[in-house]
Amino acid sequence: MLETTNNNELPAIPGKRYFTIGEVSALCDVKPHVLRYWEQEFPQLKPTKRRGNRRYYQRQDVIIVRQIRGLLYEHGFTIGGARQRLVGESAKEDRTQSSIVVKQLITELEDLLRELKA
Repeated sequence: MLETTNNNELPAIPGKRYFTIGEVSALCDVKPHVLRYWEQEFPQLKPTKRRGNRRYYQRQDVIIVRQIRGLLYEHGFTIGGARQRLVGESAKEDRTQSSIVVKQLITELEDLLRELKA
């Protein structure tokens, strides 16, 4: 996963399940209106919306916001460039995840075959 360089300067992410937009704003040092804009620009960023269209971000969303912030503010990417970079990163993760699942499945099937032969 793409790491940003100044995550040590940002506060630690608390062990909560959901965060409000104000909490994410403080955790990532980004204004709430910027977070709402990034939701439109980055398909990976999808906070849960509840009553009155209140946004609730999960831990993974906070990590994605920090990655976007790092790409845009520290590495000088444009919105389009950051979007492509995140899509490339998620595609790599998906392929890695898929290969792990396939290997586990093969191992389980081989174990099952050995049991059936016995």
